[in-house]
This record gives sequence, structure tokens and C-alpha cells, in this order.
Amino acid sequence: MTSLEFLMPLALFATVATMTPGPNNLMLMASGANFGLRATLPHMAGVSVGFPVMLMAVGLGLGTVFERYPLLHDLLRWAGTAYLLWFAWRVATAAGTGRAEGRGRPLSFLEAAGFQWVNPKAWMMAISAFAVYSVGDAASPVTQSLVFGAVFAAIAAPSVTVWAAFGSAIGRLLGSGRTLRAFNLAMASLLAASVALLFV
Repeated sequence: MTSLEFLMPLALFATVATMTPGPNNLMLMASGANFGLRATLPHMAGVSVGFPVMLMAVGLGLGTVFERYPLLHDLLRWAGTAYLLWFAWRVATAAGTGRAEGRGRPLSFLEAAGFQWVNPKAWMMAISAFAVYSVGDAASPVTQSLVFGAVFAAIAAPSVTVWAAFGSAIGRLLGSGRTLRAFNLAMASLLAASVALLFV
């Protein structure tokens, strides 16, 4: 496989991986429903930039550090668990667009970008991408990392937009009553349930 032949399979993998449900997409949908699409833009940008940066770091050797020191993996898992449970609580107590009365706010760019480093699905995607789609000596690690980052960045932008816009549409449909609170509880429950995957 040449250095260019892996691009199409990698792009297909990136599309499936970024579009399927996971912590990022559930959080974006919940944010869109409760705060609207415009207010969720920093969260969307944080995911779109933060994951490719983390992916490139894995390609440049960070992944081997976690293989060499398993304790770091355990610490990452517990940090991810704490963060997801905290965010699930935020979603469960959100009041909806324009009705939060200061009790909640969407994630900032830095918060969303930082979350990628404790997001279990993001680590699985990054390590799997390089394990399956790297081309060995056909390209330098730096070149491959840049290409992988560019591919995922290009695909992440429309993916996060779809999930946040879907959430925003749901928020407008549900309004501010019991139905929105039920939706928030459902999203919070899904996020909390995803924590169980960290220990399977």
C-alpha cells in the first residue's frame, strides 16, 4: 500500500468513527438541545481541533507511552469516568435553551478540546487508526500524523455540526417542559452508562 492508497480507507474509518454515537456526540447533542447551535459552537470547535491534535500526538509516539506504563492507562480511565459522570450530572440538571438561569452553560473550546484526552472512544479511535491504517516506512511518522490529523479534522467538522444541529432541533421541538427534562435525563443516563464501557 502506497502512502496515498490508505487515504480512502482511512477517510471511511474516520467517517464511521466520528458519526457513530459516543461521549462527544452525546454531549454535543445535549448541548445543542439545551443551549442552541450558536452557543454550542465553541464546544464543536474544541472537538474538531482537540481530537486531531490528540491523534497526531498518538502518531508521534504517545500511544507507546501508555503501552509501556499501564498505570497511566488506568489513571486516564478514572479521569474519563469522573469527567463523564460530572457532565452527565450537568446534563441532567440543565433547564434548556434560555431557561438555565445561570445553572449551566455549554462547554468552552478548551474544555471540549481537553476532554479528548480523557475520552475513551477518542483513544480507541486514535490507536485503532494508526494500528490499522499506517503505512510503516512508506511515510515518516510526522507526515503520517499530519495526514491522519488533517483527515479527521476535515471529517470531524461536519460530524459535530450534524450532532449539535440535531440536538438544537430536538430542543426547539421539546420546549422547556417535562419533555425536555426527560430528554436531558435520557442523555445523562446514556453518558453515565457509557462509563461502564471503560471497565468492560
